[in-house]
Amino acid sequence: MSTGLLIVYLVVVLGLIFEFLNGFHDAANAIATVVATRVLTPIAAVLMAGTLNLVGALSGTAVAVTLGQGIVDPRATSQTTVAVALLGAALWDLITWYYGLPTSSSHALIFSLIGAAVATNGFSVVVLGGTLKTVVGIVYSPAIGVVFGGLLMLAIYWLFRRSRRSDVSGVFGRLQLVSSAYMAFSHGGNDGQKTMGVIALALFSSGLLGERFFVPFWVVAACATAMGLGTALGGWRIIRTMGHRLVKLAPVNGFAAETAAGTVIEIATRLGIPISTTHAISGSILGVGMVRGPRNVGWQVAGNIVTAWILTIPACFAIGFLLMSALVEISSLGVSIPGIP
Repeated sequence: MSTGLLIVYLVVVLGLIFEFLNGFHDAANAIATVVATRVLTPIAAVLMAGTLNLVGALSGTAVAVTLGQGIVDPRATSQTTVAVALLGAALWDLITWYYGLPTSSSHALIFSLIGAAVATNGFSVVVLGGTLKTVVGIVYSPAIGVVFGGLLMLAIYWLFRRSRRSDVSGVFGRLQLVSSAYMAFSHGGNDGQKTMGVIALALFSSGLLGERFFVPFWVVAACATAMGLGTALGGWRIIRTMGHRLVKLAPVNGFAAETAAGTVIEIATRLGIPISTTHAISGSILGVGMVRGPRNVGWQVAGNIVTAWILTIPACFAIGFLLMSALVEISSLGVSIPGIP
């Protein structure tokens, strides 16, 4: 077996591990609110989210195509580039999971990929259009989440202004089952496709896809399954941060936050924009909390989350760049590594 083919196999394994960690790390995106409001038990919530993450990940490949050929030039990268990007993103996921920070696995992967590609080919390898689309998504997802979550919360308060609190809680306790399922589906649809894209990129760069870039169905199915399993095991550290420490939520608040975030994510997914589902739900929860009053928001926790978001871009670029640079140095000593001159 050639070294190049061995690295392709390694990319597939690393990709599935990363997708599992993505589901594990981002389980809070889909179920933090429904657990915090006690509408579902944690076990029921993770099983529901895991199933719908899988279904969502099978729903399309627009985001996967953007990531596979719209971030870096697929003809100027190699399977080694993709392996380094996956390793760098997985390291960042584990670091932020340890500290309970809901950072973006999506942007960790994207900027690790850019860092690794730049290390061997310079900045000319970056596809400006797709990268700008991603950067816009970084700003768009939390900002729209804050606005939409807040407006939806205000609309609900106005519509139910003459209703008793107990009646409202009963109605939205049931409706939150729907909104949580919607959030889990949309999360799988956007986040599930990112690893599909980078695995397809590795297959293309090694010549296994022929002359045309596409995402094979077996890649879609494998990544969807890995994410569903990861979510089913859950990420309880981040669930506590999102569902309890950022804003204290009632069922009506959880419904508004999940519906707002799910809609933001779905629109981005159908447009092929790889946004952060973490940013979308965090922004929506924050918008809902602000409507209830500034005292209902854990501003220090919110500040820590924003700081982690900002750090993700330079940190993951640096991780990808440094790991790839280390391989370049090893290659200069006479060790043959595919894709490294």
